[in-house]
Amino acid sequence: MGVLRPPTTGHDVELAALAATGDRAAYGELVRRHGSSVRGLLRRLGADPATADDVAQDAFLVGFEQIADYRGEGAFGGWIKKTAARLYLRKVKRDSRLIFSDETPEDPSPATSASPGDRLDLDEALKGLSRGEQLCVSLCYGADWSHAEAAEALNIPIGTVKSHVKRGLDKLRARLAPSPDSSARREGHG
Repeated sequence: MGVLRPPTTGHDVELAALAATGDRAAYGELVRRHGSSVRGLLRRLGADPATADDVAQDAFLVGFEQIADYRGEGAFGGWIKKTAARLYLRKVKRDSRLIFSDETPEDPSPATSASPGDRLDLDEALKGLSRGEQLCVSLCYGADWSHAEAAEALNIPIGTVKSHVKRGLDKLRARLAPSPDSSARREGHG
């Protein structure tokens, strides 16, 4: 006879299998474990906090309905993030707010204004990318989509996705890299 464990101690695959049998507590634990990262991804895709919460909730509802389709071949977090990203992109397209341009938002906060002790903030750095760069980088790296999946979902050529990802990553590296001033100050105080 096996030992019964509370749902909070199981691996995601075990919890998903329990949830597929209708165990709401097991699915609730999956939501608790992954809710924050799903909302974070949605914020990086451009959702405001309320929209991120709403879409995350919808994604977890869809996930519960389709939990039997999850086979544990990849991380549950990645599986549910793909669902959330698809729902968000549908919402954005439906609301006609998906506008691609190569323009970077006005007045992005410069990386050099941060003091050496400040932590690097990816969310702030992403705000300095164009809308297309932000979406493509977030989908390909935050939601673990392939370039082809992002191209299909965004209805743009794969080459455009690759260009947005490359430019976006280059900009992020530049914004998140420590400035020469801050490393010299750290060395001088060490």
